[in-house]
Amino acid sequence: MEKSNPYVILSAAISIDGKISTRTSDSKLSSKEDSIRLHKLRSKADAILIGKNTLLQDDPLLTVRHTKGKNPIRIILDSKGTIPINSKIIKTSNKILTIVAVSKKISKANLLKLKKLPIEIIVAGENSVNLKLLMKKLSNKKIKTILVEGGGTVNWEFIKNNLFNELIVTLSPFLIGGNDSTSFVEGKGFAKISNSPNLKLKSIKRLKNYVVLNYIKV
Repeated sequence: MEKSNPYVILSAAISIDGKISTRTSDSKLSSKEDSIRLHKLRSKADAILIGKNTLLQDDPLLTVRHTKGKNPIRIILDSKGTIPINSKIIKTSNKILTIVAVSKKISKANLLKLKKLPIEIIVAGENSVNLKLLMKKLSNKKIKTILVEGGGTVNWEFIKNNLFNELIVTLSPFLIGGNDSTSFVEGKGFAKISNSPNLKLKSIKRLKNYVVLNYIKV
């Protein structure tokens, strides 16, 4: 990964069998203690990034609560610019800096709709958002640390493109199963285990019945 890129942390709460949500999109895997830990982590990041699917599923605010600290810049990956204007993120974008990353595939109508909102638009990529190009543009904006709280597809794109530095997962005491539930990493996946990034265990923290695993890429 290029040195000029932001420092990227992939973060998620997962079930013991590696799922981040059920087939009905239930993703309530965190505990109160883990939520406090996550919000402390958010307060130290320059930006927090999710994909459009996570926004549609959870309608999050992506703000810092449960602890003191600044709200990070919010970045939404939305290739075609179809983000709902009644979402919590858009409704609060006049108070918290919000960036919507789109591709050149966005329609003129959607681009015009976004331009009327109090957000910043970054065009990166032809048919979909090009993460490598986006990281360079975010780096130029002096964004040094990004916390990725996306779904399995977004996580795979960061891993596939070697665009992450650290991984923090909370192992939750649940078993979900199911072919239609969402895994921590989706996408095509690697053909061989030897293709996987080399990860080093940095720390293990127990939060009652939960375990927080912190890996760094080496």
